[in-house]
Amino acid sequence: MRIASNFFICSYTALLFTACSKGGGSSPVDTLPVVTINSLSQDRTLTTSNFHFTVSLDKAATSDAIVHYATLPATAEENKDYKPVSGSLTIAAGQKQASFDVEVTGDSIRKENQFFYVQLSDPKNCKLGAAAKGSGNILNENGLYFPVDNTGYSTPDSYPGYTLTWSDEFNGNSINSADWTFEQGNNNGWGNAELENYTNRTQNAFVSSGNLVIEARKETYQTSDYTSARMITKNKKIFTYGRVDIRAKLPKGKGVWPALWMLGNNIDAVNWPACGEIDIMELLGQEPNKMYGTLHWGADYTVHQSKGNNYVLSSGSFDEQFHVYSMEWKQDTIKLYVDDVQYLTVTKTDLTGSDYPFNKDFFFIFNIAVGGNWPGSPDSNTSFPQRMVVDYVRVFQ
Repeated sequence: MRIASNFFICSYTALLFTACSKGGGSSPVDTLPVVTINSLSQDRTLTTSNFHFTVSLDKAATSDAIVHYATLPATAEENKDYKPVSGSLTIAAGQKQASFDVEVTGDSIRKENQFFYVQLSDPKNCKLGAAAKGSGNILNENGLYFPVDNTGYSTPDSYPGYTLTWSDEFNGNSINSADWTFEQGNNNGWGNAELENYTNRTQNAFVSSGNLVIEARKETYQTSDYTSARMITKNKKIFTYGRVDIRAKLPKGKGVWPALWMLGNNIDAVNWPACGEIDIMELLGQEPNKMYGTLHWGADYTVHQSKGNNYVLSSGSFDEQFHVYSMEWKQDTIKLYVDDVQYLTVTKTDLTGSDYPFNKDFFFIFNIAVGGNWPGSPDSNTSFPQRMVVDYVRVFQ
């Protein structure tokens, strides 16, 4: 009797379970397809563009899968940077994907990247996966409009006894290739153990609102962890003597090394330092209120000589507003100025045991180096990107 009773109970339980598993109910959760959404990163464009999001199942559904989606603000703002959307998306039976668009507002300003979220919820005939929340990353970092506060020192566009021989006011839509050439690569640290890779990309140099912007970035590019730009006028715009004015706003931060300088156009024939070097402005980013001017010369590297000085602002730093870096260049004499204050004079009599190279043609170099023997490497307090903004360069003779 006890055996028969136990058999009856087990049989009844099995029958009841079987009956409950049949019929028109939904599939067990562990057999449902998993639904996810992708994340996107796109450059912002001048006009309205669409971010095309794809919602995917890990396997085709046996019946229509439905999921709700909605945008959520983050650093990007609703109705300013993007148009918020929400709705239900159906992935038809037998299919694995469906999509929807989010409209992103057009803009050209170069600023920090922004993002918004897209959240999936309320799944039917599917279940949410780990990637049920995607992001739309709006890349503003490559925009070609960079507004700059024009506050600072200025110099006149004419001087008694001088004629404006050449200038670049950077008023065009692009850098003038008739005047400027980009030097590219790392070139074994450019003789200074520098870390950057120089490029000719608009990410690193562009013109905006009457200014040249040179931008140093922390990014992996070829074999370097930093990028920047180095522009020269070699064999294009070369000069002997005159007054030079360069109005610029400088970057800052340890390991950031901006320079406005000149080399002798005969460098390929005689090498450095025999060609001569005129550093109209150099700055170590960890000393943002102090700049340096230096002249270099010597028959070869083993007998390299230099004479220089520095200029320290009485208040503020060189990244806060524009200053003008000037040179008065005459035969056998060079004088350097900041905001028309003279701080260095070099004459032919300062050179000993070496030819005086500064009575010949020189060309301009504008660049931001990153790292190097003099400034050292960036540290955790150095923020990127860092920019040098040049309003104008003018040569009067």
